[in-house]
Amino acid sequence: MHKITRIIVFTIVLLTFKTQAQQSVAREWNEQLLEAIRNDFARPTVHARNLFHTSLAMYDAWAVFDPQAETIFLGKNFGGYSCAFNGIATPSDVESARHEVISYAMFRLLSHRFQNSPGSVETLAAFNNHFTSYGYDDTLTSTDYSSGSYAALGNYLASEIIAFGNQDGAHEESGYNNLYYSPQNPPLVLELYEDNTAIDPSRWQPLAFDVFVDQSGNVYPLNTPDFVSPEWGEVVPFSLTSDELEVLNNGFDSYIYHNPSPPPTIQNSNEDGFDDPYKWYFSLVASWSSHLDPNDATMIDISPNGVGNVNFNDFPQTFEEYRSFYDYMEGGDPGTGHSINPYTNMPYTPQMVKRGDYARVLAEFWADGPDSETPPGHWFTIMNYVSDHPLIEKRFNGQGPILSNLEWDIKCYLTLGGAMHDCAVTTWGVKGYYDYIRPISAIRYMAGKGQSSNAALPNYDPHGLPLVPGRIELIESGDPLAGSGDENVGQIKIFAWKGPDFIADPDTDVAHVDWILGTHWWPYQRPTFVTPPFAGYVSGHSTFSRAGAEVLTLLTGDAYFPGGMGTFEAPQNEFLVFEEGPSESLTLQWATYRDASDQCSLSRIWGGIHPPIDDIRGRIIGEEIGVEAYNLALSYFNGTLSTDEFAQIDDIISIYPIPFENEFTVKHHLNEPLKMELYSIDGKIVKSDTILTNNQKVTITSLQKGIYFVRLSNSQNEIVSIKKVIKQ
Repeated sequence: MHKITRIIVFTIVLLTFKTQAQQSVAREWNEQLLEAIRNDFARPTVHARNLFHTSLAMYDAWAVFDPQAETIFLGKNFGGYSCAFNGIATPSDVESARHEVISYAMFRLLSHRFQNSPGSVETLAAFNNHFTSYGYDDTLTSTDYSSGSYAALGNYLASEIIAFGNQDGAHEESGYNNLYYSPQNPPLVLELYEDNTAIDPSRWQPLAFDVFVDQSGNVYPLNTPDFVSPEWGEVVPFSLTSDELEVLNNGFDSYIYHNPSPPPTIQNSNEDGFDDPYKWYFSLVASWSSHLDPNDATMIDISPNGVGNVNFNDFPQTFEEYRSFYDYMEGGDPGTGHSINPYTNMPYTPQMVKRGDYARVLAEFWADGPDSETPPGHWFTIMNYVSDHPLIEKRFNGQGPILSNLEWDIKCYLTLGGAMHDCAVTTWGVKGYYDYIRPISAIRYMAGKGQSSNAALPNYDPHGLPLVPGRIELIESGDPLAGSGDENVGQIKIFAWKGPDFIADPDTDVAHVDWILGTHWWPYQRPTFVTPPFAGYVSGHSTFSRAGAEVLTLLTGDAYFPGGMGTFEAPQNEFLVFEEGPSESLTLQWATYRDASDQCSLSRIWGGIHPPIDDIRGRIIGEEIGVEAYNLALSYFNGTLSTDEFAQIDDIISIYPIPFENEFTVKHHLNEPLKMELYSIDGKIVKSDTILTNNQKVTITSLQKGIYFVRLSNSQNEIVSIKKVIKQ
C-alpha cells in the first residue's frame, strides 16, 4: 500500500504540469527508462550508465540533423571506440525523422539493457507497447541505413552503442561482475548481534541477511550481497580527463578521478575519544539517530526561510571546521535559509514541523529517490519536474530563444546523463580503492570495544566510542538495559532509533527512540536492506546530487526552482514504508537546486548511511563534475569543438587566482581577442570585458562573495571556455 501511494504522491504534481504541453519523444522514452530502473536491481552505477548511454543515443539521433550541433558517437572515436557513419540524406520532415531514429534506437538499446532484469517480462512488454503505439514495426531490424532508412539508422546507432558497451570497462556481458575485488572483513550477521570487534575498522564489511531486498523491492539472489562496482573507475566516462586520473593499487589497480585523499582511520585515543575525527564522525551518525521519533517535541522550520542557503565556501576542510559545520546534538548544518523569494519578492512562509517527522521523511525520500530510480534517476525526475513547471522558460542557460520541447529535453538529458555517469565512474572508483567502513559496522565495532573517554571508568578501550551525555553513556546497575543479572553493566548504550526489532507491522507500528545497547544500533532503513552493498567513502548521494544541482543551475541559468521553490508532499501516515508516518503531513521545500542537494546529503546522515567525511568530499567532487559535464556538452551543442580540440583549448586558458578578491587574471595563448562575460550563479551578467592580451587582469569591485562563471567567446561569438570562479 505504501509503495503505490508514494508513486501517486510524487506523480500528482507532474501530471498537473504534463497536461499543459505535449511531451517530446525523448521525454517519453526517458520515462520508459525510469520505470524500467524502478523494476530492476538497484545498481546506481549501472543505471547512471544506462541514463547516459540512452541520452547519448537520443542526442546523436537529434544532432545528426542539426546544422550546428556536433555528434558525439556517430562518425567519431568515443572512448577508444570508432563508430563509422557515412551520413544520411537530409529529410523533408526533420521532426518525423528524429522521432523515428530516436524510437528505434531507444527500443533496441533499452530492450538489450533490460533483457535480464528481474522485471524483464513487464519491462520489455512496456517497451514494445510504447514503440508500437507510434505505429513502428518491431520486426524491422535492419541496420543498413544506406538507403535512407531512418529506422535502420536508429537500429544501427543502438547496435553500435551496444557494441561500445561491451568493451567500455563495465563488464556488461558478464553481468557487471567484479574481477579483482574481495572484501577484507567477514560478513556481519545483523540479527545475531554478534561480537564485531575483530574486524578491520577502516575497511568495508559485507552484511549477511536471511533475505536481502534491494531498494527497488527485488529479492537479491545472494544473502550476502557482493560489493557493487568496486572497479567502476575503469569505465569510459563522458567529461572526465586524464589529468584528473590516478591509477592506484590497494590489492588491484583502481582508476580514481578527483582523488579526495584518504578518509580518517581510528586512533588509539588516550582519553580523547571525542577529538578523534573517526570517532566524532561516526558517533555523530549515532547522535542524529536520536532525532527519529515523532514523539520528540522539537519543532523546526523546514521552509526555505529556515533551512538551506549553504555557501560552497562554507564547506569544511579541517576537522575543526567539520565540527562547526554539523550540529552534533541538534542536527543540521549552518544554512541560514533565504529571506526573500526572488520571484515573488515576498518572504518564504515558515513551515514548522516535528524534527522527528522531517528527519524520517528526508531519510526515506532521498534514499529511494523517490521510488527507486536510484540517485542518478532521481535527478532525472527532478529535471522532468522542472521541465514540466508552468513557469519554466526553456531557454538554454536562461538565454536566447525558447527551445522546442525536444531540443530542450535532448540537451538537458545529455548534460545531466553525462554528469551522473561521471559521478558513478568517479565515486565508485574511490569507493573501490579506499574500501571504507559504513556506520553500521563502525558503530557496532566501537560499541563492542567500549568507551574511549576516561580510563578511570569501566570498559575503557582506545577504540571505543566517546561518551556524550544524553547520547552515548555507560550502562549502570538498575538501568533497564542492565539485564536480569547485571550482565550489561559497564557496556555502551546509545540514545537512538530502536530499530526493526520493534516494528511488527510497518503500516501501524513506530519503533521510536530510546536507549539501546550500542552493539544493537541500526541505520534508519528497512531490515532487509539496512545499508547499500558497497563502501561508504565517498557518498554517491552527495556526489550525484551536487552534480545534478550544478547541471540544473547551468541549464536553466537560474539557481532557483521555477517560482522560487520546488516541493514534495509527504501525507500523514501514508509516506513512510518501514514504519508508520509521518505523524503529520509535511512538504519538503527547496528554494534552490543546491538546497535540494544539501538536503539529500544530510538525509544520509539521519538515515545512518554516511558520516560527514563521506558527505562533504562527495559534494565537492559533484560540483566539479557538474560544471565539467556542462562545459563539454555545450561544446557539442555549439558544434565548434571536437573532444580533443576542446581539451586543448581548455588547457591553454586559465584563470587565477581562485578564489579571487578584487581581480583575476585570464591567461590564454589564442591568437585573437576574447570576449569575457562574468555571470552570477542565477545567470545574470555582472561584468563584460574584452581580453586583448595574454595575462590580462580583470578588475571587479563591489561584488558579493560567491560562485560565478566566466564565459569566453571568440570573434565569431563561439564559446571557447566556461570556467567557474569563486569570489572570496
